Formats: sequence, C-alpha cells, structure tokens
Amino acid sequence: MAQPTTTSSKKRISLSSIATLLVVTSFAGQLLGFLRTKLVSNNFPVAGPQSTDAYFAAFTIPDFFFFTIAAGALGVAFMPVLLDRYHKGDKRGVWQLSASLMNLLAMIMGAVGLIIFLFAEPLIHYIVAPNMSPEQLTNAVTIMRLIAFNPMLFTISGILTSAQQTFGRFFFYAISPLFYNVCIIVSIFLFKDNIGLVGLGIGALAGALLQLLIVVIGLNGLKFHWHPKIMWHSKDFKQILRQLPARSIDQGIDQVGNIIDTHLASRLGQSFISYYNYAYTLQTAPILLIGTAISTAAFPRLASRLSQNRPDLFRRDFLMILRILIWIILPVAVVCYYGRGYLARMIFGDNAPQIATIFGYLTVAIIFRSLYAIISRWFYAQKDSKTPLYISIFTIALNVILSVTLSRPNAYGVVGLAIAQSIVAFVEVVIMATVMWYRDAKLFDSDFLNACSRIISVTGFTLVTGAIIAALLPLGVADRGFITLGSKLAGIAVTIFVVHIAMSSLFGLEEVRPIINRVRKLVTRPIRLSDL
Repeated sequence: MAQPTTTSSKKRISLSSIATLLVVTSFAGQLLGFLRTKLVSNNFPVAGPQSTDAYFAAFTIPDFFFFTIAAGALGVAFMPVLLDRYHKGDKRGVWQLSASLMNLLAMIMGAVGLIIFLFAEPLIHYIVAPNMSPEQLTNAVTIMRLIAFNPMLFTISGILTSAQQTFGRFFFYAISPLFYNVCIIVSIFLFKDNIGLVGLGIGALAGALLQLLIVVIGLNGLKFHWHPKIMWHSKDFKQILRQLPARSIDQGIDQVGNIIDTHLASRLGQSFISYYNYAYTLQTAPILLIGTAISTAAFPRLASRLSQNRPDLFRRDFLMILRILIWIILPVAVVCYYGRGYLARMIFGDNAPQIATIFGYLTVAIIFRSLYAIISRWFYAQKDSKTPLYISIFTIALNVILSVTLSRPNAYGVVGLAIAQSIVAFVEVVIMATVMWYRDAKLFDSDFLNACSRIISVTGFTLVTGAIIAALLPLGVADRGFITLGSKLAGIAVTIFVVHIAMSSLFGLEEVRPIINRVRKLVTRPIRLSDL
C-alpha cells in the first residue's frame, strides 16, 4: 500500500512545481508584455500615419488562422492522445504522432501564410479595419505580410512543447514565449527612428523564429526523430483529426469575435482600436498568469486520471484546482477594478482615461475567462471537444448581437465592446457548469458549494476594503511616475490581499492554510545566536 501513496505524493509535488514554474514564467512574460505595451504606447501615437491601430489590426487575421487551424490541435485535443500512448510505454509512438501532426499542420499553415501574404491589403481594408487612412493601411499591410508565416512557426513550436509536456518537461514551454516579447521590445529601439511602426513586424517575426529555436533546444535528450510522414492509417491519429474540427472551430469562433470587435472599433473612429486593444491586453494578463497557467499545469494530471481509469480522482483533483482558482482570481479582479486608473496611467500615460474606463468593464470577464480555462479542460480531458464548440457558437452569436448593439455611438461606444465581453464570459461559464452538473451530479457537491459561498463572502469584504483604500489613496490629477503611481497601486493591492487572506482564515477556507502555515513558521522560527 505504500507504493501508490508515494507515487501520488510525487505527482502532487510535481503539479505544484509545474504550477509554480508556469506562474513565475507567466508573470515574467506579463511583465515583459506590459513593458512592450508601454514602450509601443510611448513611442508610437494612437492617431496619425504611425498609429498603433495599424499594429493591432495587422495581427487579427494571422491570429485567427493560428487559433482556428492549429491551436485547436494543441494541448487539449492533442495531449490526451499522447498521454494514452505514454502511459502504455509507447514513447516512440508519442513522437510519431507528434511528427505526423506537425507535418500536416505545417503544410496547411504554410499555405495559409502564403494566402495572408498575397491578400493582406484586401483582408485589412474590407474585413478588419475599413476606416484606415492610406498611410495606416500601408503600415498594417506591411506588418501583416511580415508575420504571415508566424502562425506556422507557432504551430510547430506548440506541437513540440505539447509533446515535451507529455514527458513532464515544462521548462522550455514556459520560457520560450519570453523571447517573443524581448524581440519586439528590441525592435522598438532599433527601428522607431527609421522605418517606424513597421519595425514591430520585423521584431514579431524574429521573436517567432527565436521562440521555435528555444523549443527545439528543449528536445535534447528526449530522442525525438523527425520523419517526413503522416500516419493517416493510425487509429490515434484519426482520433486527433476527428477532434480537431470541433476544437478548431471553437477557437476560431472566439477569434471571429476579436475581428468583429476590431472592425466595430475601427468604425467608431481613429484610436479606438488601440484603446480597446490596450485595455484588452490588461485584461488578458491576469487570465494568462492565473487561469491559463494553473489550468495548463493541471491538465496533464487530469487527463492522466482518466487514462488510469480513475474518475473519482479526476473529480477530486478538478474540484481542488477549481476552488484554488476561484479563491485566487476573485481578489485579483478586485485589485484590477480599483487599481485600473493607476495601472493605466502608469503604462499608457495620456491615453489612460479611455483605457482605464474600458478595462473597468472587462474586470468581470477576467473572473469568468479564468474559470473557463479550467472548466473547458474538464471536457477536453474526456476527449469531448464538441460540447464547448456548441456552447461557443451560441455565446459568440450573443457576443456579436451585444457588441453591435452596445457599441453604437448613441449607446456605450467602445465601452460597449467590453460590456459585451463580460456578459458573454459569464453566460458561457454558467452554461458549461450546468452541462457539467447534468453529466455528473456528484461533481458540485455540498462541500464545494459551501466553500464557494464562503469565498464569495470573503470577496465581499475585499470589495469594501478596495473601495475604502482607493478613497484613502486617490488618483490625483498630477500623479505621475512609477514611484507615485506604483506605491499607491501597491498599497491598494497589498491591503486587499491581506484582508482576503485574513478573512479566508477566519472563514476556515482550506486554500489559505498553506499561506498561514508558512507565515506561522516564519514568525515562530527560533533564531540561533550562531546565526547572528
């Protein structure tokens, strides 16, 4: 009986270590992302020939094709099949499937890249941003052509890192995106005074190539051998291909929403594409840092539980991870809401008021997009990619209706896009949770619901705390600089988190125990005289 316990213990430690690695590197990535965004905002205007509207518009179509065709196969649709092979001891089969999928998608994405390169101008002018000036259109088209083949490079990187995660190697998956941001940051300084905004496209292309190089280095020691074949007759490969359309369409539908939002923002006038995308970048940061990082770390374990035919452990682990995510993301959203003005001014300067307003309405979406990251994996771990697709079809239709209605100039304008995002994120999670409860009536048991009610009660205290501390540390008209704004933002954040932890302990929440125990050990640890 001792052996299973030891194995389980090792897996728990492994999950904690993986989550820590991903959170730390994701945090570093977000810092680099904020720095990149701040530098882009400070060095390029939101209006005029060098407007950042062109920069953001150029990425919409490449991102759409990557998420639609390639990203659906990566991780959630691809990794469970790899894990089945891995648990059967067929490591060679893992690499054969990986190489087959890489060959197929590389050819498809190469063809897509060629289409983007050839038809960049009509794609920008008629679909993405119809109201651009000739100079802005030229910049957007040039940048789009520079990054036309980035989706292919990201696809190859994604498949190789998915395989590496199957073998328990997360390091190169975690650090490789950092180099993408670094290259764009470097390109700002290299090209801002000569070719201008177009230089960002060169930086993005260089970043994609460097990211792939780092991922390839991560293959060292894993005995990967590329072969120029596609395993059309493999049962597992056919299973991947069967799941791919549903997952791909699901991802593509989300990207359609982004294209529609960009199109609507363009019709509102100059600068609105940039305002909305800057606010959207702020919203995405905590989702990636918390929701995506924790879910990515947990997914191989969840899929393994089902591969081991242990649905009981799958349910237990899923609820544990979901509770932790809820407990963490709620105070983060509170900090984002009350600190939105400080954060926006610290990063974007004079453009802060519009961005902060939009970001405020996106804070609700932060909560539910983060929850979606783990809830969707409940379905994907069971190799069900169709249910999330059907739900996404409904929610994207709702998103389009709400975005068009709420973003009208006589309604809420660009803020309406943010309101629509938050409403749709809430509805999507509620529908998915309802389907989960219908399929597994034991999933959301009384212990889980009771814990959630206590977490929500604790959040009530953090909301009141946030309002009080924001009133005590108001954002002054003359407040400028990292020290002034950062100290006030830190004061708000620290106070909210301290209250959240204290009230969580008072309400007896399990999630806070590791923190309390760590603090208690630190405070009560005796200091030997020899240490002084």
